[in-house]
Amino acid sequence: MSSQQLERELSRAREMGRWLSDDELEQMEHEQRLIRQEQDQNSQRRLKLGLFTVVCVVIPPLWPVALGLSLHLFFPQTFRRLLWLAGGSLLLLAVLGAGVGVAVVSLFWMLIS
Repeated sequence: MSSQQLERELSRAREMGRWLSDDELEQMEHEQRLIRQEQDQNSQRRLKLGLFTVVCVVIPPLWPVALGLSLHLFFPQTFRRLLWLAGGSLLLLAVLGAGVGVAVVSLFWMLIS
């Protein structure tokens, strides 16, 4: 082991009040790797969405898409909730439309008979 790694382990042990076992160290390093991997994936996704937003801004017919992507980039939680609300509203509207359609067809069928 290098002296720097030993010093890091010693500082961790001081912070936690005890020396960590090899399994605990491995688990902490694994968790840190997973966190770093997730952060890298998020940054790559944000970069791709940002570039796509710029392309959409340049092409005027895609301005609504650019607006949606910008909202998603700046306010991801709020945008996700808004999408759930819009999806639920659309589903409710489809069910109501189907109900009205069935009612109109049945009324028309009764008038013809």
